[in-house]
Amino acid sequence: MIYGLKRVARYLLGTDKAGRLLRVYPDDTFIVSYPRSGNTWTRFLIANLIRPSEEITFGNIERIIPDAEAQSSRFLLRTPRPRIIKTHEYFDHRYPKVIYVVRDPRDVVLSYYNFQRKYRQVEDEYPLAKYVSDFVNGRLISADWGTWGENVGSWLPRAARPGFLLVRYEDLLTEPLRELGRMASFLGCSTGPELLSAALEKSSAEKMRAMERAQGAKWVSTKGKRADIPFVGEASSGRWTTRLLPESVAEIEAHWGLIMQSLGYTLTETDGRNLPQQFFFRPLSGKAAGETTTPSLVTKIPA
Repeated sequence: MIYGLKRVARYLLGTDKAGRLLRVYPDDTFIVSYPRSGNTWTRFLIANLIRPSEEITFGNIERIIPDAEAQSSRFLLRTPRPRIIKTHEYFDHRYPKVIYVVRDPRDVVLSYYNFQRKYRQVEDEYPLAKYVSDFVNGRLISADWGTWGENVGSWLPRAARPGFLLVRYEDLLTEPLRELGRMASFLGCSTGPELLSAALEKSSAEKMRAMERAQGAKWVSTKGKRADIPFVGEASSGRWTTRLLPESVAEIEAHWGLIMQSLGYTLTETDGRNLPQQFFFRPLSGKAAGETTTPSLVTKIPA
């Protein structure tokens, strides 16, 4: 009773976070990823694609493609339809169209380490090897999206159905025109090379880092956070090969090797057949019945 009254009060005041409880419409499209997997970059790419004549900044991105984990339910209800919404949620059967961005978890953990230091959730002296172990076992990240394996594993069965587009962060780095073209086609936008190239140029890592320096103190995702650690990363892949200890890499692969292989990520020391895989999604506490699924192993992802 008290919890319900508090929730109603937060809704009326606009101080809640929509998150998993947002109202979903049949013409909604969701940009979904595990955190630190390229969702913000994808968000800016798409915003620049659908609003080619408007300057997209940290000051207006929430109006164009709002963040369900940062904005209130009332804010999202006021967003003009058809909406494109950014989220990190695990599988939700209500989402009619989904662009799911996935990234190698060995790089995700490094980016998340910097992110949690920026948000003052871990100390600078926190040992990286211990962080990796905590990351893999879900001991540091208490938000509703679960571990990397749980989140990715919950969405991949959806890949076999219409209305789902899987994008690898690494492919977006190496073949940006092709991958942005796939997203444009999925969204029903123009796939003209000039429009795609312009969106890519406007969303470059250099320009986004410059925007963060100029506007980060006011953006909802960086306001009040450490300014010495950037939110916008280096837009790179493979940094784990020089930053992670071999035992940390082995721990990640021991948990999620099969799902990594199914996504095209090469393992370092094993083919993954005998690994005790733990990427399967398990229901998180406090969720309404019927909101989750338990997917089976995905061995092949449609192109």
